[in-house]
Amino acid sequence: MTATLRLASASPRRRDLLASIGVAVEVHPVDIDETPWPDEAPRDYVQRLARSKALAGAAGSQLPTLGSDTAVVLNGQIFGKPRDQAHAAEMLSALAGTTHQVLTAVAVSGPAGLLECCVTSQVTLRDIDAHEIAAYWATGEPADKAGGYAIQGLAAVFVAEMQGSHSAVVGLPLYETATLLTRQGVPLWSGAGVAVP
Repeated sequence: MTATLRLASASPRRRDLLASIGVAVEVHPVDIDETPWPDEAPRDYVQRLARSKALAGAAGSQLPTLGSDTAVVLNGQIFGKPRDQAHAAEMLSALAGTTHQVLTAVAVSGPAGLLECCVTSQVTLRDIDAHEIAAYWATGEPADKAGGYAIQGLAAVFVAEMQGSHSAVVGLPLYETATLLTRQGVPLWSGAGVAVP
């Protein structure tokens, strides 16, 4: 199947979400510095990374290219991917029993230029004790997830309430992404799966 979009990400979640709307992608991860700038607002941070990924990923390709970034934010503090078990436990302990924001930015470079959007969702986690957090870490699921949890996976049992876009919390807001892709001429529902470069 011929790819119609380059995905500047190694995330299997983003790949699967795009496949769910029939977009065949060429996976082309990029390596950029994801360190927040001093005093950078969380929304500005995720938008900057999404733009940087899309532009870096587009190099050498004629395909429209999608970059995206997701951050978990509590009281203005960005929670990224955990460095280790202790860091994951620290983040989940802070998020437990609270409502936090999940920001997902999307940027698509293509014939229409660089198009972008940012979606904010609200997630409330129930109280989670230290034994549950340790057991969850042992599953391996939280190791590469912003905030140290995956709403679409085993951590669904921690989620008391969610307002906004579920797919954005997973990694890609499908409604908004489909709008950007259509504006770039990327067809929806034309196929599914990943094209091997």
